[in-house]
Amino acid sequence: MSLRAEIEGDWHAALAALCWQYDCGVDEFVVDEPVNRYDLPETLNPPAPAARPAARGTTRQPAAPEVPDAPAKVDPVAEARALAARAPSLAALQAALSQFEHCEVKKGARNTVFADGNPEARVLILGEAPGRDEDIEGRPFVGRAGQLLDQMFGAIGLTRDAEEASRALYITNVLPWRPPGNRDPEPAEIAMMQPFVERHISLANPEVIVALGNVPLITLTGQGSILKSRGKWMTALKRPLLPMVHPAYLLRNPAAKREAWADLLTLQARLRG
Repeated sequence: MSLRAEIEGDWHAALAALCWQYDCGVDEFVVDEPVNRYDLPETLNPPAPAARPAARGTTRQPAAPEVPDAPAKVDPVAEARALAARAPSLAALQAALSQFEHCEVKKGARNTVFADGNPEARVLILGEAPGRDEDIEGRPFVGRAGQLLDQMFGAIGLTRDAEEASRALYITNVLPWRPPGNRDPEPAEIAMMQPFVERHISLANPEVIVALGNVPLITLTGQGSILKSRGKWMTALKRPLLPMVHPAYLLRNPAAKREAWADLLTLQARLRG
C-alpha cells in the first residue's frame, strides 16, 4: 500500500469516528480542567499598545486646542454715554441712537422716533415713549395724545410747524422706540437713554423744558411724582423745567384739563417775562 493510500485511509477512519461520537450526543471536547463559560477571556479585546514616547529632537505632540475667551461684558450705559458725547450735532446723535443695539425694546420697534418740530425752538417738550401711531409714522406725538398736545400748546401760540423760534416747539421722547404693549419704560431702559436725552437737550439748547409725565421727570430730576410736581418750576441741566401731566392722562381724566390749562398759562408767562 502506498503512503498516500495509507494517509487517506486514516483520514476516513477519523471522520467516521467523529460522526459516530456526534450521533452519540458528544458536542464538545473534554479537557483536563473545567471551563467556566461565564468568564470573558481577557484576550477578547486586548488593549491597544501604549504609544512610545517620542525621543528628544523628534516631532512634538500637537498642542491642546485653545479655548476662546468669553466675550467682554458690555456696560450699555457707559457705551450710551460715549456715543452721545461724540455726537457733534443732532443728526449725528440720531445716527448714534440708530447704532445703539443694547436696548431690547428696539428689536420690536418699526422706527427710531427721534424728534419733531423746530430744533431752534425756545421750548423743548420731553415725552415718555412712542405709541403705535408714532412707531408707524416715525414722529413723536402724532396719535390722539399728540393731537391734544397740539391743541393745548396752540392755545398759547406755540406750534411744532412754526419757523420762528419764539413760536415753535421741539418735541422728543426719553425712549425713541415703542415699548411692547405701550408699557412704561423700565428703569434700566431709562438709564440707557439718559445720556442721549441729556446730549439731545444740550445740542438743541432750549430756554425751557416741559416734562410730560413721570418718565421724563425721573430722567431729568430723579423725582417721579408728576401729580405733585406739575405746575411747579424746577431746574434740570441748568435750565428751567416745568412738569406737566401727559396728554394721554388728560384723555383718561378730562377733569384734569383745568390744571393743565393753568400750567400752560404759567409757561406762557415765563416766556413773556
